[in-house]
Amino acid sequence: MKRISYEISEISFGNARMYRQGENLTVRLSYKGAYGMGEKYDRLNQKGNVVINQVREKFCFQGDKTYCPAPFFWTDSGFGLYADTCEVTSFTFGENQIQITLPPQADIVVFSGTPEQIIREYMSIHGPAALPPEWTMGIWVSANRWNSQADVEALLGKLKQYDFPASVVVLEAWSDEATFYIWNGAKYTPVPNGQPLRYEDFDFSGSPWPDPKRMVQNLHDNGLKLLLWQVPVYKTQGEDEVRNRQNDLDRADAIQRQLCVTMPDGMPYTIPEGNWFPGSMVPDFTNPDTVESWFGKRQYLLDMGIDGFKTDGGEFIHSPDARFYDGSTGKEGVNRYARDYTQRYRDFVGGNGVIFSRAGFSGQHTVPCHWGGDQQSQNRELASVLKAGLSASASGMIFWGFDLAGFAGPLPTLDLYRRATQMACFCPIMQWHSEPDGGQFRELMPGGDGNNERSPWNMSQRYAAPDFLVEMRYWHKLHEALRPYLWKTAQECVRDSKPFMRPLVYEWPEDPLALNCEDEYLLGEDLLVAPLLEENQRSRKVYLPQGTWFDFFDKTEYRGGRTVTLSCDGRLPVFTRNGFKLNNESYPRNYF
Repeated sequence: MKRISYEISEISFGNARMYRQGENLTVRLSYKGAYGMGEKYDRLNQKGNVVINQVREKFCFQGDKTYCPAPFFWTDSGFGLYADTCEVTSFTFGENQIQITLPPQADIVVFSGTPEQIIREYMSIHGPAALPPEWTMGIWVSANRWNSQADVEALLGKLKQYDFPASVVVLEAWSDEATFYIWNGAKYTPVPNGQPLRYEDFDFSGSPWPDPKRMVQNLHDNGLKLLLWQVPVYKTQGEDEVRNRQNDLDRADAIQRQLCVTMPDGMPYTIPEGNWFPGSMVPDFTNPDTVESWFGKRQYLLDMGIDGFKTDGGEFIHSPDARFYDGSTGKEGVNRYARDYTQRYRDFVGGNGVIFSRAGFSGQHTVPCHWGGDQQSQNRELASVLKAGLSASASGMIFWGFDLAGFAGPLPTLDLYRRATQMACFCPIMQWHSEPDGGQFRELMPGGDGNNERSPWNMSQRYAAPDFLVEMRYWHKLHEALRPYLWKTAQECVRDSKPFMRPLVYEWPEDPLALNCEDEYLLGEDLLVAPLLEENQRSRKVYLPQGTWFDFFDKTEYRGGRTVTLSCDGRLPVFTRNGFKLNNESYPRNYF
């Protein structure tokens, strides 16, 4: 690893020669594949592509947009580069050269070695990876339609009734939708000047959440952890909303003490129209007073036993003229803000809690965990999010998952749900989630009619397919049986700065068939996973790299270094190596 100052105009490193003039850096080298660049939904190998590194919020069908970019790549030829800037950069991956546009005074860091070595050195620039608690390796369940304590109690009943394991419950529709830290329907006396409220200050009688502390304890007694949804705004309420006095006081305090991002004239920066939460102010997490005030208001949630937060949003800086407390501007904030936001929440919950984030930037391995954002329940979205997970992993992100079968639009087909569940079973985080009944953006796109929940039991009931519930229970219990392996792998990945989901090129960069393989991955050291991405797919080709491989399910031995065509028989192909043995075999092995 070598840091190269922006003042240097020409230098050679490894097999590359670099020329720099102002904002333009030309890297000349021979390579067949370039990987990384953050969480990229369009492709894994970026050769032949133009990549813009800018945090963007894009609802479904992300294409070349991303919530979590990183100006970092590595090649099959042993060269890697990181542009050490938070400003927007552009990378054009040509045939024998790479053109990079970056701020004139940005240093670059170059690497030479194997993909494993380059990723490890890149991660070291930002600090060690964070290890989430073991319970994150379990199954996460979420639905935006759950908006009362009765819904949570009903969920517990369904999990027991249908015999489904779960470790984490995520609640999105829990708050007043104004302050985002007060339980919906709670009565209290609003407090001025940024003062925090305590749990004892609330009267929950008549609230959809009549006793949230007892609810949390009940979840814990049943082996479940609870995360609450968050978004970093001082919200501007719409004319159709009931005025929230506490939110008005919080906004006034933020303006008076400049706890929010500002403009050059000192007035608050507000999110422009046409974006999520238009007109809202944005907390400035570079200001220690903002951090103290923001989390002081949320401390009572930790005190009552909340285990973490789903830190949504953060793609909120749209003006280069925005100003932050530390002197930086919107030029840096467009990318850095999501990282600052999630890092502050990480610090707040500590090592026993966890956050679940959508947006981020380079070095995001220091903030677990992440999910792949918003997708509709369509097959092409499943293929897209798989590429996102692999490119995120190639960029050093370790703990990643996705909303299996998508969370938006009409319900997925049973076959899409089946294949997405199987893929999620072999991911670090397995989660199902769904938007509100009728859809989140009814004016833009249709949603599921009636109960839109993506739970296995609702899918079974809506399609009148009772046997489907038995099938889904198998994959959920298999993921639970994999937890010892997942936890062991998680600790090794953090210790050794390795990705969890590894594209084949990570381990076999000299194998030409691994270079463009975008639909297979290693899960840790011992499992090779080949998801099914087409509707009613009955067979698929799987490339097995050099070595000896065994079918995970029937133990058939295969010689590597070749492509095999397999009959899928209702399940995705998974292979093992290194003498892998599933010690916890509590799942129903006789399903197939």
